[in-house]
Amino acid sequence: MELAGTWRKGMSHYVLVVYRNVAAAIVMAPFALWFERKTRPKLSLSVFIKILALGLLEPVLDQNFIYMGVNSTSASFASALTNILPALTFVNAIILRMERIETKERRSLAKIAGTAITVGGALLMILFKGPNVNCPWSKHVINDSVSDSGAHNSGHWLMGTFMILLSCFCWSAFFILQSYTLRSYPCGLSLTTLICATGAMESGAVALVMERDTKAWSIGFDIRLFTAVYSGIMCSGVAYYVQGIVIKERGPVFVTAFSPLCMIIVTVLGSFILSEVVTLGRLIGATVIVVGLYALIWGKNMDHLKSIDNNKEENSFEKHKSFELSFSTSDVNKTSSLGNI
Repeated sequence: MELAGTWRKGMSHYVLVVYRNVAAAIVMAPFALWFERKTRPKLSLSVFIKILALGLLEPVLDQNFIYMGVNSTSASFASALTNILPALTFVNAIILRMERIETKERRSLAKIAGTAITVGGALLMILFKGPNVNCPWSKHVINDSVSDSGAHNSGHWLMGTFMILLSCFCWSAFFILQSYTLRSYPCGLSLTTLICATGAMESGAVALVMERDTKAWSIGFDIRLFTAVYSGIMCSGVAYYVQGIVIKERGPVFVTAFSPLCMIIVTVLGSFILSEVVTLGRLIGATVIVVGLYALIWGKNMDHLKSIDNNKEENSFEKHKSFELSFSTSDVNKTSSLGNI
């Protein structure tokens, strides 16, 4: 949404990524320095390499790919297609053995079916457009303002779709790597600040190569500045920190399972504010994706409940075992005391 208005002002997305991550690092750094000053561990070489990779995956690759994809398609289409993110994350988690699949249990079958349905919905959105759906608030709006068919030809649309898919893959890898990094560097605010800082430096190097005109770096008190600051603080800084908290508790797949909320909000606001055309194929595909996602969520929720039950059983077993051990020890002490008498 904010990106479309920024491009109309002529701002390069390479420069936007740099300013976005600089704003996020500046805002998050004071919180990290103050709240985690006593708990922050030393930064080892392995953790630093992971942070460099995190800064490359999301701030550099994911953000630039999604911006290029939105520019070639539309904001609502991009937000709908990114709903394959939970499915990609689930597949990556299986490959890395972060998720277990037991084909005889319903929860595992629900996760597999949800992943397949999500991918099918994404393919439906790509291959089938259908007629335009007229929203009540956009009946009298000229459709060539932000239209998939009018503003972008089929070649640009396919390239934009490919860019969005690459963005989803990088985003999924970012969630997985963030989960591993939090195990050895559990300070979320500090990790967020370091990711944004390294992302700003890496994206700055890319922008210097891609945008050699100094005018591309100029920015004033307008929509461009607001976009960089808002997306940096909310979409990078706060988002990285909050998703890190949830990842610690429920894992990366659970975090990505709520992306349909973004799709619904962006589709409504995109048609209302940006006059984007909503097609029947997009609505059907998005509905299929939502069905698949919530099948995946149900399976993940069953996993969580089972892990809670297993923990309770283990705790009760350990308590029972410690009680038996203390009871047997007391019997031995009594027998020895009687023997002494």
